[in-house]
Amino acid sequence: MITLHKFSDDFCEENFVLIALHSGLEDYSLAYALNMALKTSLKRSKTDLDISNETSFPVYEWKDELNDRNWTLIVNTSIKDEYLEFDDLFSNETSSTVYHLIPEYKDVDYLLKIEQEEDEIDSAMLDSILEIPKIITAYQIETNKLKSKQNLII
Repeated sequence: MITLHKFSDDFCEENFVLIALHSGLEDYSLAYALNMALKTSLKRSKTDLDISNETSFPVYEWKDELNDRNWTLIVNTSIKDEYLEFDDLFSNETSSTVYHLIPEYKDVDYLLKIEQEEDEIDSAMLDSILEIPKIITAYQIETNKLKSKQNLII
């Protein structure tokens, strides 16, 4: 007799907190500012997050061994320039297509994903983020309501 084992979706699901960041800073500048404010060590990953053949998103990571947390800073917007070939006035022009990692939050510039046991972040951490110059606002996103949660699996 063959035994069939079935895993529930909750078994494989990881716990993480997702913070939306609105900022005009470049990704490397934001990673540096977060490192200074939160005493983290976010570093650029050698590979980008590719969700399709058309687009990729820069990723900064840090494994906090002391607190057993994985930190990931991801750019929410990717712009792909495409070269257009026409035989008229607009020949050799480029067209840009904008992709969003989390389409439900198109206005969010960056996502800070913190893999941890708790579903909430402490207010001191969020206050430290909000004190960073050039961060317009930051807030926690409810991950259980996200439609594109699979895009955050790294």
